[in-house]
Amino acid sequence: MNVKTNKFSLLVTIIIFILSTIPVPEVPGLENVRFIDKWVHFVMYGSLTFALYLDRKLSHSDTNITFITIAFLFPTIYGGIMELIQAYCTTCRSGDWLDFYADAFGAFLSTIISLALWKVVKISVQK
Repeated sequence: MNVKTNKFSLLVTIIIFILSTIPVPEVPGLENVRFIDKWVHFVMYGSLTFALYLDRKLSHSDTNITFITIAFLFPTIYGGIMELIQAYCTTCRSGDWLDFYADAFGAFLSTIISLALWKVVKISVQK
């Protein structure tokens, strides 16, 4: 992984690590939002997937099935690893299978959106 061509995805990866290992801050008003923790996981790992596609778009001219697979699997596996780290290496957080599923769903949906966006951007560049 080249730091120069993957700066956005590396930044998001580091931010996710930090946010996943610090105590959860109290945010007034959000305690009433159903499944707020799952939404946060969905957005974080969807953002990581999108950052992978953005880095790829800025440094390469196309995607292939290998990249698409990695762009989905990396955030999903990273989400699983972070859940294990929360469960076994922190005292202020706990691992949760539903968080892992939210991570994977965020990566999946972001893959679909990124591929669709890639196609639109690619078509508009060719015209």
